[in-house]
Amino acid sequence: MKITAIECHVLVVPGLQEDATSSSQDNLVVIVHTDAGISGVGETDTGPWLARAAIESPGSHSMAMGLKDVYLGQDPFDTAALWDRAYTATCMSGRRGAVICAMGAIDMALWDIKGKALNLPVYKLLGCAVQKTVTPYASLQPEGTNVELYTQTLVAWAKKAKAAGFRAGKMECTLAGPYRHQALRGTDEQATEIVRAVRQAVGPDFALMVDVQYLWRDARSCLRTVKKWDEFDIFFLETPLLTDNLEGYAQLAREAPMRIAAGEWLNTRHEFRELMDVGLVDVAQPDVGRVGGFTEAMRVCHMAEDRGRLIVPHCWKTGIGIAASAHMAFAVPHCPFIEYLPAALCDSPLRRDLCSDGLTFKDGVLLPPTKPGLGIELNAGALKTYRAKPLTI
Repeated sequence: MKITAIECHVLVVPGLQEDATSSSQDNLVVIVHTDAGISGVGETDTGPWLARAAIESPGSHSMAMGLKDVYLGQDPFDTAALWDRAYTATCMSGRRGAVICAMGAIDMALWDIKGKALNLPVYKLLGCAVQKTVTPYASLQPEGTNVELYTQTLVAWAKKAKAAGFRAGKMECTLAGPYRHQALRGTDEQATEIVRAVRQAVGPDFALMVDVQYLWRDARSCLRTVKKWDEFDIFFLETPLLTDNLEGYAQLAREAPMRIAAGEWLNTRHEFRELMDVGLVDVAQPDVGRVGGFTEAMRVCHMAEDRGRLIVPHCWKTGIGIAASAHMAFAVPHCPFIEYLPAALCDSPLRRDLCSDGLTFKDGVLLPPTKPGLGIELNAGALKTYRAKPLTI
């Protein structure tokens, strides 16, 4: 079997809001075709035009190649060898960033091809189902341009998730910093009251995580607030500092009253090694599409297991990436949760319309996928509806 074509689709929802800082508004979908008539699908969570350029641009020499030229004509079963070849062939333009994300989308599609060719779900190729079920957490996404409304919608989200059968949820609590939505501003004291309100709304038997989205500039500022959160029994605190502040993360890992989680932006096992060995995070959060696909994500999972850390993958995209996260989680014994929302509970048109994730949510857990490959099927109409207009420069 040989790879014959790599097809890239940049998708954008109508009325994209730049101030919403939500990456669910656009997407790069990659479809890899083979001479056996089997095609695989992947996606990545980054600037879609940049990632497409990394795939489609011609190369200039052997260390600055376009990814399409690396993969065309190759055997899709050679995932690890192709990953290493692509990494080397793009060293001068890649190694991190959009190029690795583009590699992640392609690699995801190759594993989809392998599963379809062997008539097996991807998790069985990654190491079989070491977990009989996977527990999803609901991503609680508030709205509002003032703290009162923000709190009300977050509490409503939490109650809705629990009523829908979720056993866990991750609340966004971002009143400042680079990810604050719609010019919202609030204080650390108000953040504490928001966390208190959500905990009271869901009760003690609901696992609660908090994502502050790179809110604080330093560990001392963070600790001044989160040491007050011990009473709320927070499972983990996500991305309290900018990713490169590894010394700050190490201080939080030593002194915060809850686990520290990070890694959603990271590319390759090399960045995760630094995050775990220098930053000492308790929970590593590889995004399958961003980190470099299943091939690199599983390397990160094995590294985390060796170090006694947990894996809770990041994914805030469509059913393609959601399915990928679930397949990985079933093959990883130290993955207590994955990020998941049924399409019906999600406000992203791409999440609702592009494809079904192929997962079964029952009694608060996800059951193992049964269909070959990723188990998803693209909606051709949605590909057409959300196709971005050609760029004019």
